[in-house]
Amino acid sequence: MNQIEKLRHITPKEFALLGLQDMAYIKRVAAEEGIAFAVYAADGTQVAVLPDREIAFATVRQHDLEPVSVH
Repeated sequence: MNQIEKLRHITPKEFALLGLQDMAYIKRVAAEEGIAFAVYAADGTQVAVLPDREIAFATVRQHDLEPVSVH
């Protein structure tokens, strides 16, 4: 069975898990000090809050993840 054929037979749950270990989401949030940027694992777990968007993106990349901005 080739790769495309395998993809046609995965369950919806398996499909939802594709790429989870490769991405982190960055979202602007309100913090006591003003605006901050929260980093979330693909499953929605908040893993960090950083003071600057560029620092958040750099931190995610430093951990070999692909940052995705959430608006």
